[in-house]
Amino acid sequence: MERTKVSDDDEGKRVVNSKGKKIGMVTQVKNGKAYVDPDPGIADSIRSKLGWGDADADDYLLESGRIDGITDDEVRLKR
Repeated sequence: MERTKVSDDDEGKRVVNSKGKKIGMVTQVKNGKAYVDPDPGIADSIRSKLGWGDADADDYLLESGRIDGITDDEVRLKR
């Protein structure tokens, strides 16, 4: 069963729209809120996978109501 609440384990996951197109990556989860980089570079990907992610000026807060489901690999947004 998929979940809709983010956790620290979601850092580094790709974020996809309702059609499955990648639109970014979760760079940090802080206090139950996910921050998404819409154009992550390879360094951002590695840092997030290692748990070294930090939200920066290029990252956006992902509103929890926009999440349709979270799997082992991705965060899928609602339409």
